[in-house]
Amino acid sequence: MTVETSPEAGLEPRRQTSLGTVAARNLATTTKSAPQMQEITSRWLLRMLPWVETKGGTYRVNRRLSYDVGDGHIEFVQDGADVRVIPRQLGELRLLRGFADVEVLTAIADRCVQRDFQAGEVLARRGTPATQIHLIAHGRISQTSVGKYGEEGMVAVLADGSHFGENALVDTDAKWDCTATAQTAGTLLTLSRSDFTSVLSSAPGLRTHLQHFDANTHRRQNHHGEAEIAVSAGHAGEADLPSTFVDYELHPREYELSVAQTVLRVHSRVADLYNNPMNQTEEQLRLTVEALRERQEHELINNREFGLLHNAAFKQRIQSHSGPPTPDDLDNLLCRRRGTKFFLAHPRTIAAIGRGFSAHGLYPEHVDLGGQQVPGWRGVPILPCNKIPISEENTSSILALRTGEDNQGVIGLRQTGLVEEYEPGLSVRFMGISEQAILSYLVTTYYSAAVLLPDALGVLENVHIAHRRDY
Repeated sequence: MTVETSPEAGLEPRRQTSLGTVAARNLATTTKSAPQMQEITSRWLLRMLPWVETKGGTYRVNRRLSYDVGDGHIEFVQDGADVRVIPRQLGELRLLRGFADVEVLTAIADRCVQRDFQAGEVLARRGTPATQIHLIAHGRISQTSVGKYGEEGMVAVLADGSHFGENALVDTDAKWDCTATAQTAGTLLTLSRSDFTSVLSSAPGLRTHLQHFDANTHRRQNHHGEAEIAVSAGHAGEADLPSTFVDYELHPREYELSVAQTVLRVHSRVADLYNNPMNQTEEQLRLTVEALRERQEHELINNREFGLLHNAAFKQRIQSHSGPPTPDDLDNLLCRRRGTKFFLAHPRTIAAIGRGFSAHGLYPEHVDLGGQQVPGWRGVPILPCNKIPISEENTSSILALRTGEDNQGVIGLRQTGLVEEYEPGLSVRFMGISEQAILSYLVTTYYSAAVLLPDALGVLENVHIAHRRDY
């Protein structure tokens, strides 16, 4: 028997007259929650993407042939994080204007080397030997030079599709006449004089072209850069109608399904003896599937081959006007595509959007999304995704997506009907029992994402999300 002692001095101890709660718990059954997991998020991207059945594990995106020669800008092809110059686009260079040998242009394009640069990096220094040409795929580069009285002044600002250093390909004594400094991070392709000379030595047609600089007439294009479909309208009588055909890209982009896998191990003794009131194997599997789905969404955002951040076309990447996100920035992102389905941003970025709107005396409206109220702008919901990275400089990105095959938008890819399928596109296979009496299960999910047209996906880059004093 226990005796309770009063904490007050001078009082006699009080005897316990009933069973205490601590001892009573030895005979009681506790009410337990299912295992909780902090990693689980709303995963709006997985919920909002239309999922397309991908038999054979590969999805091919066929597009009309698109190139635009003669506008002064060089265009590129993106394959995830890899960038290639379109061979015909090399006709934008003065030296190659009018040269039509695709085989030779392809050989030159294949020798271009990709280079990623950071803000503040000096790409060329005035007065030093120039031995290569730079083709800017994405980013902003300033060119500065020294004036008559020794002052340094801005000569030009080059951006996506521009180039500099063309004379270096044929002039062995060429020097940089300006200092080129990166204002933002970006990507360019370089072609060295030695590589150009190597192609030139085996291409007599190119040598002849360089000697004469012939003019050339190119096939007409529409305002999107696609090969034009000839159509006659407004005619009367028996006018001759134009003949035409719809040309396609010869090497369309193919997306192969990616995979996320893990092996779940459960001891047979645990599975046999400790399944009441909750099934141990089922709870282990539930948490494992949640982790795989989180990883799947991360890959759909960040994977260098098919992730949305790396597959946004350079022409669909824009910069914020002043750093923090403003209503004007979101409008600029919206106007670049039809039928935007939703914005996607990191939760901290959404908070910065709210501060930016408040600074302009505006408040984001709310949009009903399946019975749930979410913030929105112009009727387009702004959805959170913590998989979008935040840089050390407190900058992030905002994505705008048009979705669906019928809308020529962004789609998710998966294959269903897998062996021992647990969820659509996710299977759980029993692998057997080891000599240590451990049960093993192979948990696998296959997925990818495809951008059907470049304008289906836009990115507002370098959005500053830290607090500002003027808010």
